[in-house]
Amino acid sequence: MSFRMTAIDISIIAFYFVAVFALAWWVTQREKGPRNTSAGYFLAGRNIGWFVVGASLFASNIGSEHLIGLAGTGYTSGVAVGQFEVMASLILLILGWVFVPFYIKSGVYTMPEFLERRYSPGARAYLSWVSILSYVLTKISVTIAAAGIVFEAIGVGFWTGAVVVVVATGIYTVLGGLRAVVYTDLLQMFVLIAGSVTVTVMGLGQIGGWGAMTSAVDSGFMSLWKPMSDPEFPWTGIIFGAPILGVWYWCTDQFIVQRVLSAKNEDHARRGTLFGGFLKVLPLFIFVIPGVIAFVMAKNGHLHLDHGDQALPALINALLPAGLRGLMIAGLLAALMSSLSSVFNSCSTLITLDIYRKWKPETAEKQLVAVGRIATAVLVLFGLAWIPIMRKLGQIYVYLQSVQAYISPPIAAVFLLGIFFKRLNARGAMASLLTGLVLGMSRLCLEVIRENLDGFLYRYATINFLHFAAFLFVVCSTILVVVSLMSPAPSETKLADLTYGTTTGRSQSDPAWRRTDIILSVLLAGIVSAVWIYFSG
Repeated sequence: MSFRMTAIDISIIAFYFVAVFALAWWVTQREKGPRNTSAGYFLAGRNIGWFVVGASLFASNIGSEHLIGLAGTGYTSGVAVGQFEVMASLILLILGWVFVPFYIKSGVYTMPEFLERRYSPGARAYLSWVSILSYVLTKISVTIAAAGIVFEAIGVGFWTGAVVVVVATGIYTVLGGLRAVVYTDLLQMFVLIAGSVTVTVMGLGQIGGWGAMTSAVDSGFMSLWKPMSDPEFPWTGIIFGAPILGVWYWCTDQFIVQRVLSAKNEDHARRGTLFGGFLKVLPLFIFVIPGVIAFVMAKNGHLHLDHGDQALPALINALLPAGLRGLMIAGLLAALMSSLSSVFNSCSTLITLDIYRKWKPETAEKQLVAVGRIATAVLVLFGLAWIPIMRKLGQIYVYLQSVQAYISPPIAAVFLLGIFFKRLNARGAMASLLTGLVLGMSRLCLEVIRENLDGFLYRYATINFLHFAAFLFVVCSTILVVVSLMSPAPSETKLADLTYGTTTGRSQSDPAWRRTDIILSVLLAGIVSAVWIYFSG
């Protein structure tokens, strides 16, 4: 489906690109000195305020495929997919209150570096390579492909659109590092929310309001809670499986946590996660609900869709006049550019600091920055080269994306349990990580050939992925604990300030900030609870 474009729409999109480059150039020029150090380039000088941290957490998480996919699933099966967005709000509370104090106090640059300090160099190498491969094979190429699809929808060739977005994003990411990324994320957050709110409000107006929408669909369509037998979003999977994937993604993935590491201090980092938590309540209403609106309009004969993923483009064409249509398309571009710049920067950080610096520890700061820039440029080229392969792989590529769901439980286990229990050691961590890798990859391989399976192997290959995540987390946690208890305890000196049992010194958090953040946390938990109750069906 193509968008109806006018000169006004094209002008707005062009203005958006100019604004992004102008902002990136401005913030880069303000920090000429620090950007030539690793802390300045990869962590924005550790001087980012909470508002920008929270905005970047939100914007980097939302991609164009995310927008289209949420609306598409809302169109086909209702609001249940919004559980992952609402759940993220609570997981960000865990990031802010549980993980942030250790991340900030340790002074690490990357999540693999934290894992090395807590366990061993082997754990660091495992997480570094798994993260880099998953970023390159999934996040980068998926986002680039989404860029091409969006440009195709406005009448520009797939490859032309993909190259334009990749080169544009790559330029400001290479030159400005994380500082350019987080401040352009801030701009993109406003564009993204403004466009999505516009579609939602006009869509509700078109069908007669919220009441008309809810009365036009079955109660189950508007429920976040599905039966345990539901193949996609069973309530048991949401309760026991989704938080595990959430802890991995929001609390341990470099792609997300790098924004927190760039904060001025623990208080700004924690409040940034709270702000991000409040923002993550919005997608249910401004990304998923438009899909429900499209369903109602199609039911009334006002829209004609071939499949669910056409829901958002169809709404944009049907509802928005010239100008606002350009704003929404700019929002789609904002979503994919913020995701792409974030993954470029995070992946180059891992390559530079966890691979290159480990290989050449005496490398000067300026050279590390140069390596980071080169790594980003190479990632741009590799991402473009991977797209034709990805498109030929077809269904296998869909399975490849699920790798992240199968490798995340052991990573979540070693991080989460590692902070609470000082007795856990390197042997237990590696045993847990490698066991999780074997079980996860075996599940992936069996899923690809499940049509040829029966009995136990078929059930293993077809168990709901959220249930599988919960199962794998229990297995990996058990192995982590048992192997650790069967081998020598780690030195408490080594673990200083890395676990609750080995914390030294008083917290540097401002008591006034903490009191305010406690109130905000309770408010956020209350909002999430209210959403769960209202959408309980």
